[in-house]
Amino acid sequence: METFLELLLEVLKGILREVSAYFFRKNVLENRKTTLRRRKQKGGSQK
Repeated sequence: METFLELLLEVLKGILREVSAYFFRKNVLENRKTTLRRRKQKGGSQK
């Protein structure tokens, strides 16, 4: 019984690690792409 609980605990740790890595990748790393945008050029004739 004790080994089953240890195995279950390791499985839950692995799942939690994968889920947190997924959300870290989605929220932090994908938000850095927005800093690479170029500024919009102003339209119209400029003298």
